[in-house]
Amino acid sequence: MDMNPYVEYMREIAQPMRDELTHAGFKELITPEQVNEFIEATEGTTLVVVNSVCGCAAGLARPAAKASLSNDKTPETLVTVFAGQDREATEQMRDHFGDLEPSSPSMALLKDGKVVHFIPREDIEDHEVEEIVSNLTRAYNQYC
Repeated sequence: MDMNPYVEYMREIAQPMRDELTHAGFKELITPEQVNEFIEATEGTTLVVVNSVCGCAAGLARPAAKASLSNDKTPETLVTVFAGQDREATEQMRDHFGDLEPSSPSMALLKDGKVVHFIPREDIEDHEVEEIVSNLTRAYNQYC
């Protein structure tokens, strides 16, 4: 599959942003089929991070997602989709979020494949990492 230079460039630029989560234990879902297979097979709790190239993903969302994993209670499974990169997979995951507005970056805590807690971009942007970690850990303590 030949990629145009722009797509190839953006993939290269985004790779460290992907690696930041995958190195922390998140599994990347890059196709709609992978998303569907995951949702159908998942049990228990899952943190889904909708990753993005924006500054608030880099400075807030990814660091908060990683820091939240030091809580006593954490999700059993960690997955990520990349908005703007893996568009179809991201759309498919958002379909599983129900009526929630699409938001990048964002984080969803799922229990048995259903959203039980959601953190949209507006609860990430202009917030401190510690506030986002507290938001996540409160949800973990309630649902995990």
